[in-house]
Amino acid sequence: MSAAETLAPVADLGGPQQPLLDVRALSKHFASRRGLFGRGGGVVRAVDAVSFAIGKNEVVGIVGESGCGKSTTARLIIGLIAPDAGEIIFDGEQIGSELSLRDLRRRVQMVFQDSYASLNPRLTVGETIAFGPRVHGLAAEAARDRAHGLLRKVGLDPALFAGRYPHELSGGQRQRVNIARALALGPRLVILDEAVSALDKSIEAQVLNLLIDLKAELDLTYLFISHDLHVVRFISDRVIVMYLGEVVESGPVEALWSDARHPYTRALLAAMPSLDPDRRTEEAPITGDPPNPIDPPPGCRFHTRCPFAEAVCAAKAPALMSTGTVQHQAACHMIDPASGHSRATAVAEDQPDVR
Repeated sequence: MSAAETLAPVADLGGPQQPLLDVRALSKHFASRRGLFGRGGGVVRAVDAVSFAIGKNEVVGIVGESGCGKSTTARLIIGLIAPDAGEIIFDGEQIGSELSLRDLRRRVQMVFQDSYASLNPRLTVGETIAFGPRVHGLAAEAARDRAHGLLRKVGLDPALFAGRYPHELSGGQRQRVNIARALALGPRLVILDEAVSALDKSIEAQVLNLLIDLKAELDLTYLFISHDLHVVRFISDRVIVMYLGEVVESGPVEALWSDARHPYTRALLAAMPSLDPDRRTEEAPITGDPPNPIDPPPGCRFHTRCPFAEAVCAAKAPALMSTGTVQHQAACHMIDPASGHSRATAVAEDQPDVR
């Protein structure tokens, strides 16, 4: 069996125009623990009717504050937790009814933030990478060869690293091992959940460049989750912005950076650190904490923190709609001329600036 055959991804079923991943009205609510004397409780609306699609060979970034539902969405896609509602379609096949979780593991893999906790301390690096292929029926020698080949692809010499244990590696080396393990089954989609956020900047840049090279070489698609907007802009083709379990804006990365339409997106961009002393952030672009996800505010969930909120924002939830630019959508009453918001008619000509 040649190296090319062992690393080949699952065949393309629907052609280049069919989305690789299609998430439709995905929801996940968690029952919260009750407080003193059995009071309190409720349901945490972690992910609420989220829909988006990822094209083949595309890199889609998901951004938002902690608790917005990014990581829960990733765990729903990969099958670590079961959704309460909605559908996940992978290359035309519905996960669960047409595509089993075992087959899904061949197609989708995930790299987590904590590189050490993601590895079994009792297994060597070579055994860790070879474990998945062996479970899926590959012979021991072929699995070992695949592990060694993947170590070379991520920049680690198997003669030096295959016999080492996780505690003998640096953080950057461990994350390279996690990337190699994720690629061991030849997936088509790799979910990267804060995969570089725990690394120092020089190592982070190396790993990002490695991911870009692997994407081109192995024909991969990435879902890249991060709180670092600089990193998201560097690696992503398209960006999804989430707030309190909902998608509030999505579009091509440069369209969002140059013409963000949702006040929350603009606040996130304004909060990005700048090395230019003349562009220091002197006032917080967004104030207050996100509302309690157990009892989210009615209407637009951002209206309690939005400087442009009006009565309609609390009365009615805005729909995710086109901004007039290709693939660029936002859920804000200010882009809907029929919403009744006082700024809706002028928004196309003069976007409100929260920076």
